Amino acid sequence: MSGAAKVSQRYRPGVGIILLNSKHHVWIGRRCDITSEAWQMPQGGIEEGETSEMSALRELEEETGVTSDLTEILAVSRGWYKYNLPSKLIKTAWGGRYRGQRQRWYVMRFLGNNNDINIQTEHPEFSDWRWSDHATLERYTIDFKRELYVSLIKEFKAFL
Repeated sequence: MSGAAKVSQRYRPGVGIILLNSKHHVWIGRRCDITSEAWQMPQGGIEEGETSEMSALRELEEETGVTSDLTEILAVSRGWYKYNLPSKLIKTAWGGRYRGQRQRWYVMRFLGNNNDINIQTEHPEFSDWRWSDHATLERYTIDFKRELYVSLIKEFKAFL
């Protein structure tokens, strides 16, 4: 197998967070780097030396300003979820090293209030945010993550 073929088969290890408010609505943010109406839940890569839980808490704070003392972990996905990037993004995202991500997902209860959310972080990923009912979550999701989100809603329906 050539080097390029090996790279295209790899998935970046990551985490995702389903952050729920007191009404069981899901936090979604509009990505800064995409011009379409693309919203997503917080997510990111697992750094060397981190557990997936450590990564989830770090990513949540980096992307939303929500600190770990303002969350309670309710559930963790039974397994790892994968998604593939569109072919036009594989060469540019993550330096072309991965074809997509494989992620462990966490459901967290948000214990703070909306004033505790700050997307103007050191390296902003989102230009806007809102709470979404899980039934409409799929509508706002970028195409290549839609199937992933449908699967997450199915696994975590009891919390939504």
